[in-house]
Amino acid sequence: MSSVAASTKKIDKVLAKVRKLRESLVKTKKPIKTKLENVIEVKSLPASEVHKEVHQKIDELLNRILNYEDPYLLVPDRSSENVIYDPVTDMVYLGKKFRKRSFLSTKSARETTITARVLSIIHELLEADIHATKREVFYNDVVLFRDQRESDEALEDVAAMLGVERNSLHVVAAAKGAVIGRLRFREQVGNETHLIDCTRLGTGGWAISPLVDRISGIESDAEFILVVEKDAAFLRLAEDRFYERYPSIIVTGKGQPDIGTRMFLKLLVKELKLPVFALVDSDPFGVHIMLVYAVGSKRMSYETPFLTIPDIKWLGVRPSDLDKYGIPKTVRIPMTPKDIERGKQLLGEEFIKKRPRYREEIELMLKRKEKAEIQALASKGFRYLTQKYLPEKLETGDWI
Repeated sequence: MSSVAASTKKIDKVLAKVRKLRESLVKTKKPIKTKLENVIEVKSLPASEVHKEVHQKIDELLNRILNYEDPYLLVPDRSSENVIYDPVTDMVYLGKKFRKRSFLSTKSARETTITARVLSIIHELLEADIHATKREVFYNDVVLFRDQRESDEALEDVAAMLGVERNSLHVVAAAKGAVIGRLRFREQVGNETHLIDCTRLGTGGWAISPLVDRISGIESDAEFILVVEKDAAFLRLAEDRFYERYPSIIVTGKGQPDIGTRMFLKLLVKELKLPVFALVDSDPFGVHIMLVYAVGSKRMSYETPFLTIPDIKWLGVRPSDLDKYGIPKTVRIPMTPKDIERGKQLLGEEFIKKRPRYREEIELMLKRKEKAEIQALASKGFRYLTQKYLPEKLETGDWI
């Protein structure tokens, strides 16, 4: 058999395996809505509806003042103690525990003022029908906020209080992610619409926009989506045009994924119904990053349904891969005390307890006390990742 025929046969096997997974995911689709009654479920609302919600909150506050009552705002408690894991939907949610912020309390007066100021800024954005970055919100009243962390926290509080996902507030975080591969869509910029063809881009791909609501007309002939933890691995996949041989869309959040990247990925999955594979470092923080995509983050638990991909598969690099693929000891890194502590914390999480194969991999990592980056595969050859490791993993269905 010629090398071309052998290569074609291998690709066909990979695609057959991926298509089978795609069919099974459609049949066993997890419920989107939780049946838990003690959690806050947020909505994605148009500007006009959010505008009404803001007015309602301000009216409630003004009525308390006019009636000589305590002028307070009731804000959901976003601490980790109020985050609830639902095994049915396999997501984390924010519980219905609230904190009272009053202008009359010396303890909470400043927090209440900041919350009210952020409500005012959001009202201004909604009326003008424009977006602002979190940084711009901070500079809108830098004397009051003092530090961007305070305005950022207030934005999350307001979104949870109004019961909407943060994008509905018209406030976005500067996205850092990128995408390349078998994907075409239209992006509205002002009064113009631009066609984006991700097969015709350089190795840097398309910089994901946080204005996901400006994207439409998504088209693709891809068979799967590959989410890559790091920019370096994304560059290798892009330069080797991995998506041409194996029809795919490649996304990276460049480390801990930002909201814009997670929303964009969620949009792709919703529109294209494609299976998603994760390629992360073989360490506790790589696993954590993958789980942020899968079940959500505790900090953003109030808008989990708009950000998570519960069916995402852990393709690699898994601890068991290090021996299986003969990764040299010289490129494996000893785990630090911080790594070990994070690994043990993961074992205590409910969503890990529900995933026995994840638990086995983390336990193996802790037992060996060693980790490895995706780039460690380059010790076997610069194109080992794209020509050997990923094709073999996909062909054999070696994912969790």
